[in-house]
Amino acid sequence: MDAPDAADPALTLPQHQVSPSAIGYWRVLALITCAVVGIPLLVAAWAIPGLPGWVPIPAVAVVVALLVWAFVMPHVRFRIHRWEVTPTAIHTRAGWLSIDQRIAPLSRVQTVDSSQGALMRLFGIRSITVTTASAAGPITIEGLDDEVAIRVVSELTAIVGRSEGDAT
Repeated sequence: MDAPDAADPALTLPQHQVSPSAIGYWRVLALITCAVVGIPLLVAAWAIPGLPGWVPIPAVAVVVALLVWAFVMPHVRFRIHRWEVTPTAIHTRAGWLSIDQRIAPLSRVQTVDSSQGALMRLFGIRSITVTTASAAGPITIEGLDDEVAIRVVSELTAIVGRSEGDAT
C-alpha cells in the first residue's frame, strides 16, 4: 500500500475558521436555551407546593451547568469549526463534543444555499448549505461573515456551473 499523499484533503484539516462573531451568536443561542429551560425549572422547583425541600438543589445545578455550557461551548466550537473550498471539493469540520469531518466532491453538488436568520443578521454572519448527491445529507458551514459567505456561494456556483453532468 502506498504512503498517503500529504496534499490529500481527507488527511489535512480545512484551512479557514468561521467568523469570530459566531462565538457571540452561539452564546446567545445557548443563553436562550438556558432561559427557556432554566426559568420554568427554577419556578417549578420553588412554586409547586408540597415538593421536598431538596428539589431546588438539582434545579439550580442544572441551571449552573447550562450557564457553564453557554460560556464554554462557543469557544470550543469556534476552535473546531473549519471549512475549505478547493477546485475539486468542499471540506468541513464541525462539532464540539463529537467532531464531524466531511469532504464532498464538487462534481456531486446539487444546490448551494445561503441563509441568515434575524439573530444571524445582528451578528453579521450567514450559513451556507451545500446539498450533494450523498446519503450523508447536506454540508453546512455555519457562522461565516456576510461577505465571505456571499463570495463562497458565488465561487461554488461558478465552479459547479462549469462541471458537466447532473451531480448524481
